[in-house]
Amino acid sequence: MTRKSLKAALAAAMIGTASLTAAPALAGQVSINLTPADADQEKAMRFGLGMYALFNGIKNGGIKQNGHGNSAGLAQNGSGNLGVVHQEGDGHTGTLQQNGNGNACGLFQFGQNTNGHVQQNGNGGTCATLQFGW
Repeated sequence: MTRKSLKAALAAAMIGTASLTAAPALAGQVSINLTPADADQEKAMRFGLGMYALFNGIKNGGIKQNGHGNSAGLAQNGSGNLGVVHQEGDGHTGTLQQNGNGNACGLFQFGQNTNGHVQQNGNGGTCATLQFGW
């Protein structure tokens, strides 16, 4: 890497850091969508969702809310699906819709005022969405 390109990269990183530092002063949310890239990751994610469900007494699907002013929905069309909507904090809106068989997915919302809607179609899919709001 040349000295000029190194300086440009450092300047871009500093601008990005300044933007991130200013962001919490504004209302907003960050969403992270996770889908496994291979069979091992899929097994690990499915295991994690299964352990969460077992710990929380969930068989096929459930909603867990800790906070005030939250709304959540879960719709499942098919068999053998595991769906979870978990909300920690206030003012969240979240839905999870599963269409197909043998799917596993979780929507996890933290902080305040996040808005998330996940739709899972097909058979045997695995996913998770994490949202953080301020």
